[in-house]
Amino acid sequence: MPTTAAELVSFAKSQVENLTPDQVAIEIGRHALLIDVREPAELDAEGMIRGAVHAPRGMLEFWADPASPDHRPEFDPQRRTVVYCATGGRSALAAQLLRQLGYADVAHLDGGITAWKQVGHPVVNPREA
Repeated sequence: MPTTAAELVSFAKSQVENLTPDQVAIEIGRHALLIDVREPAELDAEGMIRGAVHAPRGMLEFWADPASPDHRPEFDPQRRTVVYCATGGRSALAAQLLRQLGYADVAHLDGGITAWKQVGHPVVNPREA
């Protein structure tokens, strides 16, 4: 049965923890791993949340999987992990994927960096993150 992208995102959001910008700010203070899954051009255009690790959506599985030869050490399935994108669609899908990879304590920023900025939280140049 065919499914739309919107249906996939809606289902993912029903399966993962959806956080507000203020809740994400608290998680950052608690040293959660914050992952930005947007494309590099988006980071350059919109900035990113300080302290975030950039992992383009297309590389997330490979960098996050401890069994992958491309695994990056900052990705730890035991660590609280929060994912974000531009508006929350890709991050919901990414959080769902991380759960499938064994990340038990994962959430996403509902509304993405757009919501983050709308409530007045700061962003930085990607080279300063």
